[in-house]
Amino acid sequence: MSLPSSDHNEQRIGAINAISAYVMWGLAPLYFKLLAELSATEILVHRVVWSTLFLALIIVFSGKVKALISVLQQPVVLIKLLITSCFLAMNWFLFIWAVNNDHILDASLGYFINPLFSVALGMIFLAERLRHWQKFAVLLAVVGVVIQVVILGSLPVVSLALAGTFGIYGLLRKKLHIDSFVGLLIESAIMLPIALIYWLFFIESGTSNMFANTTYLNCLLLAAGVVTTAPLLCFTAAAKRLSLATVGFFQYIGPSIMFLLGIFYFQEALEPAKLVTFAFIWLALFIYSVDSFRDYQKKRRQAATLKS
Repeated sequence: MSLPSSDHNEQRIGAINAISAYVMWGLAPLYFKLLAELSATEILVHRVVWSTLFLALIIVFSGKVKALISVLQQPVVLIKLLITSCFLAMNWFLFIWAVNNDHILDASLGYFINPLFSVALGMIFLAERLRHWQKFAVLLAVVGVVIQVVILGSLPVVSLALAGTFGIYGLLRKKLHIDSFVGLLIESAIMLPIALIYWLFFIESGTSNMFANTTYLNCLLLAAGVVTTAPLLCFTAAAKRLSLATVGFFQYIGPSIMFLLGIFYFQEALEPAKLVTFAFIWLALFIYSVDSFRDYQKKRRQAATLKS
């Protein structure tokens, strides 16, 4: 039975938004490389400041002020957002540092690992039961990391830190049933005083005074707000129209683009041990995706049977 025309259009719009979101996330290294003359901390300051401003405008013009006020009246939720903002700040900083210190492949690996890391977190903290193939996929990812440790004698720290901070952030935010933009605005606003204090009193670079910068550089700095929020706008639009399982299949676009950029554009070296690790992660993600798709199809058939 074919989908109604309106449903088909909604799914098509959802797919376009999902692809747009992950393509923008994947291309983000190109933007941050343009700011390579700045330290990762200074870039993070601008990301926080201009993201807060841009998100505030979105909240006002999208009519979500009441939702924002409602959350601000809940102390427990604000404390939880304080915690999530710390993990988000660490993730933002690590990503900027990785890109501008020629670790784009490590960043790519981190975001390939992230879905499997999130599954493991769900099992540990949410008592979610993993299916047989999910357990096998997580095990393959662990083996891939162990191989790199044995051959190179070091952990892929950057990759694991990116996967860990974003995975924990996602786990904590999953328990907070609030609008994504409202939550991100509050998180950014929590970071804002620290960012402003650091900008005003501790940054001593020649670019800290925007009045002395070129127009081009200032435009790049202001764009940090757009680079942060534009993919989220598309992702939110996609999540409203597609199932989470469907959105999940698009999430590998971002790290795949980063991987290709790291190899072919920025000419980062891919050591054999790292390639083996990538191979294990890719195999794990393939198994995980196929298993998720089969489970999704099974649940759809069961739902259709119950309706009939």
